[in-house]
Amino acid sequence: MTVPPGRSRRRTASRLPVRVRLRPQSIRGRVTALVTLLATLLLIPSGVLAGLVAHQSVDGDGWPAARQEASIAATADRLGRLGKTFASQVPGVTLVQVVDADHHVIAASPMARGLPPLTETWPSPREPQLDVRTCAQPRVGCVNLSAQRVSAAPDSDVVYAGSPAPTGSITDAIDSIFVIQGLVLILLAVTMTWKVTGRTLRPVEAIRAELAAINVNDLSTRVPEPAGNDEIARLAHTINGTLSRLQNAKDQMVRALDHQRRFTADASHELRTPVAGLRAQLEEAQLHPDDTDLADLLRHSLRDVDRLQAIICDLLLLERLGEGSSRPRTRLDLAEVVRAEVSRRSDPLHVRLELAPDVTVEAVRTHIGRVLGNLMDNASRHARKSVTVTVRRAGDSAELIVDDDGDGIAAPERERIFQRFTRLDAARSRDKGGTGLGLAIARDLVQTHDGTITAEVSPDGGARFVVRLPPARDDPSQPHAEG
Repeated sequence: MTVPPGRSRRRTASRLPVRVRLRPQSIRGRVTALVTLLATLLLIPSGVLAGLVAHQSVDGDGWPAARQEASIAATADRLGRLGKTFASQVPGVTLVQVVDADHHVIAASPMARGLPPLTETWPSPREPQLDVRTCAQPRVGCVNLSAQRVSAAPDSDVVYAGSPAPTGSITDAIDSIFVIQGLVLILLAVTMTWKVTGRTLRPVEAIRAELAAINVNDLSTRVPEPAGNDEIARLAHTINGTLSRLQNAKDQMVRALDHQRRFTADASHELRTPVAGLRAQLEEAQLHPDDTDLADLLRHSLRDVDRLQAIICDLLLLERLGEGSSRPRTRLDLAEVVRAEVSRRSDPLHVRLELAPDVTVEAVRTHIGRVLGNLMDNASRHARKSVTVTVRRAGDSAELIVDDDGDGIAAPERERIFQRFTRLDAARSRDKGGTGLGLAIARDLVQTHDGTITAEVSPDGGARFVVRLPPARDDPSQPHAEG
């Protein structure tokens, strides 16, 4: 019988061991675990080695004294000055025996009297002195002894001198001290690492929390930048720089979308009227062909087409300016630009020129010509008798001024006049032939040249439009600060 594939896979999966994640998930935990491991690997061998040295030091403290006492007793034995009982000459050495060649105790200190030989170790003539640790005598326990021959003769006596070895409690205390010391050092290393990494990574947590709270609708928030110039401070600085660039990109996108929506709304609003008028004329001619004056129909249709073309061209120009497209600038003499533009025009009114020489700017020639043309078109439509164009220097600006002697512009309307398709009173309506975009185009063109345009009152009481542009940098008549 075959087993369904799904069931087989489930059984196989159930037999797989479950992996337990032992690796800490946070950087703080990982660093602390690494320091704990390193401290353990370093401190445990060091503690063991120090314990061994301490054990050897404790155990070996009695050997020099034992050797000294053995040497003194051997000298006294050679000189025949030892009795059966004698006192130790070296402090701390309490067990002293003199044993003959037959392993009989012939002399001893008070604490060793009545005891059999403390050890069976017997120094040879070739190695007359030996250190030995023995636990053969239960009455005295373990003893650290120095065994020394009295002479080189084969039947020489042997002196045993020593003292009881340290008890286990002393070595246990030493071991306990090193164990506790090692544990305290490891715990201290873990605690300090945990606190230091926590304090070090605290700005990272603040940055994470701030980033989590930021959304695409509001990119003005910035993450906190800690003091100093370490990696975290540079990370925070980089994040804030990225947020600034994202905010700028978002603002540009919003402006572009607003510009596109405004373009679409303007186009649909302003093209509807001339298209509807043209369609009405053509439908009327189609319904009544015999009553239609073909020449008059063509004249009116071409006029509407010209108006449509003018509106479309102006809207497209505004769209290109809104997209930020730029063209190379050249050094221009404003007086020469005005003379050339006025000479190409056929204005019905008198145009008076007041042009100061050597007023130069860095600009796009066609753009400045378009600004002047739009201002003069506006002035010609609303002037009574004359239009005046002035070029002059005023402070740190180059000024291009267009005056008319018409009805002027009311003060509340002097800013609104630069908006697209603005309708004022009948005297300055675009029904006189304008598209309603000339002043808006002039303002955008001037702003792309880092200049300003304002509406004021002319000396004749009409409208005055003042264009202020920064002069050319290399203009010898205008000093400029570097920077």
